[in-house]
Parts: sequence; structure tokens; C-alpha cells
Amino acid sequence: MSGIQGRGVLSGLRIVELSAFVAAPLGGATLAELGAEVVRVDPPGGGMDAKRWPLHNGESLYWAGLNNGKKSVTIDTATAEGQQLVTELVAKAGIVLTNLPAREWNSYATLKVHRPDLIMAILTGNPDGSPAVDYTVNAAVGFPFVTGPEELEAPINHVLPAWDALAGYMLATGIVTAELYRTRTGSGQCITLSLMDVALSITSHLGIVAEAQLDESPRPRLGNYLYGSFSCDFKTRDGRYVIAVALTAGQWARLIAATGSQEQVRELEVRYGVDLREEGVRFQYREEISDLLRRWIGSRSYQEVSETFDRRQVLWGPYQTFKELVAHDSRCSEANPMFKEIHQPGLARYLRATSPLQFSETGREPPQPAPLMGEDTREVLDSWLGLAGDQVDALIAAGVVAA
Repeated sequence: MSGIQGRGVLSGLRIVELSAFVAAPLGGATLAELGAEVVRVDPPGGGMDAKRWPLHNGESLYWAGLNNGKKSVTIDTATAEGQQLVTELVAKAGIVLTNLPAREWNSYATLKVHRPDLIMAILTGNPDGSPAVDYTVNAAVGFPFVTGPEELEAPINHVLPAWDALAGYMLATGIVTAELYRTRTGSGQCITLSLMDVALSITSHLGIVAEAQLDESPRPRLGNYLYGSFSCDFKTRDGRYVIAVALTAGQWARLIAATGSQEQVRELEVRYGVDLREEGVRFQYREEISDLLRRWIGSRSYQEVSETFDRRQVLWGPYQTFKELVAHDSRCSEANPMFKEIHQPGLARYLRATSPLQFSETGREPPQPAPLMGEDTREVLDSWLGLAGDQVDALIAAGVVAA
């Protein structure tokens, strides 16, 4: 039997998930990692995520990564019998998470009839319910025009689905918040969240919406410089790339001390009549500062730079490929308690992370594999709904469920 049950801070919480793509499955996986019993419902044969890239030997690493610790049930919701089964599961759980169309049989109003204190979390693309995905949302809010080299005119798409990730965690937060409200009041909630609103909220929190209204000049592209502060990429003598950051006066002092640049920095300050201990001033003179640091870093090996920066407590880090991260960085290994090598059925043994949250009283739940598609159909229909083996066999024969 797959999934986490009876463990973790959310032990006893049951959730039915009807989902696709990234955000909603991530929300369910986040809750499962914390001990909730999350049952994902897919059509027999799998939904649109079943073979999504990246693949390994024809199996989806994407599916495995977004469904760890859940249970998998396959039910054909195109049939009346399948809709009834899912309705009964939702009524038993009391919580449902979805980013699929919630209309008619699976609408909040209909499902609430069967569970008056129902908590339902619904993710849409746009606030009006029209479709959008992470990449169309990111294009609309403006980030592709401040990403990439300074001289570029065309937009640059990102490769990290940041709004999906934030929305997934926000869905998990919303469900736990609604459960707390239900515990206090006895009333359920319908939680609605749109991917666009997540992006707009973060963009507003960062001051970018206000800046666009109040500043006549649009924010420029900056390449790898950090807007409003100092950070940049540098290349060592042996061809390694590193990033150095100085957000505070203390970080700035340690960086220039480590590189022996105090005298050159003083000359810059006298020449321009500025104080580079001020964060905004460092941003204004980022190119002159970077020229100084490039000479120092570029004349030294990566080992020399790393040893010096570590000794002087500089805020820095290496640029790494995904393969270098896995091969050489102890933070992405079993030296980090968040990671453990697990056997993923149908795939292989590999590292899997669990929740980054740590709780003093309950500890950290170990990472769990994702279920095989439909693996838990019989067990869930039995333990949740009390359906005997012959009843499940009849449903399988009728094509309503698959196991």
C-alpha cells in the first residue's frame, strides 16, 4: 500500500485530489509529505500527466516527483457510476483539491450536499476561470522583459515554473487554513485561487506594480546584475563560474577584504564622491565594482577563490549544472536529512526529497515513493467506502475503475 497514513503533523487528514500539471499535484504532494492521506484520482490508463517529460525508460519522472506519498485510484468519471464513487470519496474525506473543471456533479454546490462542511480548493488559470498556465502568466506580468542580457530586445521565457510552485504551496496553505477554520466553527469553505492572482500578488509584494505606476522609467534588463543591490557572476582562472553577493554593509566589507580591494574601492568612492557601503550606491556603480572583482577572481583558481571566500565568510556560491549538483554537492545527498534514496516502482532507485519543513515534536517524515497508477484502487474503495472484493471486481469488469 502506497502513501503515508497515520504519521506526521497532518495525520488523520484525508484529501481527494483531481488534478493535472504542476500546481495542484504539488499542493497535494506537500500535504502528503506532512502526513495527510491524499488520494489522487485519475482515469483508467492515466491522465495527461502520466507520460509527461522527463521520462526514464519510458516512465515519467515528472509523475513520480509530483505524486510522492499519495495513493492512486483510477476511476472513470465520464460514467455516472464513476462520478458517484468519487462523490462518496469526497464525502468521506471532507476535503477535495482540484484544478480540473468543477461543474455539475463535481461543483462545490453539488458536492456540499453530500458533505455540508466540505472544504474544496479550486485552482484556475485566470481569476475569471479562463485557462492560463505558468508560462502564459509569466509572459503577461512582465518578467520576460527584465530577464536576459541587457542589449536584448525580445522577451526571454523562464524555465522554472515559479508561479506553479508558489500556487502549489499556497493551495496547501489554504487547505490547512480552512481545516483550522472548520475545526473552530464547524463550517467548510470553497477556496478559489488563480495562477494569475498568485503572480500578481508576488509582483505587488516585490514593489514592482507600484514601481511601474510611479516611476517614469521602465525597469531595465540587467543581465546577471542584481537590481538595487550588488551581485554578479564571475569566472575563475580555471573556467568555473561563481556568484558573489553583497546585500548588506557587512557582506560588502567581507567581500572587498577577501579580494584585497579596499584601496581600489576607496579610490572609486573618492572619484565619484559616493559611499559604497550603501546598497543602492553599489548598484549604481556595479560595473566598476565588477571590473575590480573580475581581475581578482579571474586570476585565481576555483579552489583558491572558494577557500578564500569561505575563510572570510563572503556570501558567494558556485554555478552548477543539475548533474554537478547531484554529483558533488552534499546538500543534495543523504548527508542532508531531507534526502533519502528510495525505490520508485517502475523506475529505479534514486534520491528523493521530502518536505523541507522540520517540526520539533514530530520530526521530519522520510521521503516516500509515488504510487503506480491505480495501485491503491482496491484498498481505498474497501477502507474508505467498504466495498468488498466482488463489488470492486464488478466495477472493474464494467470499466468504471481499474486496478
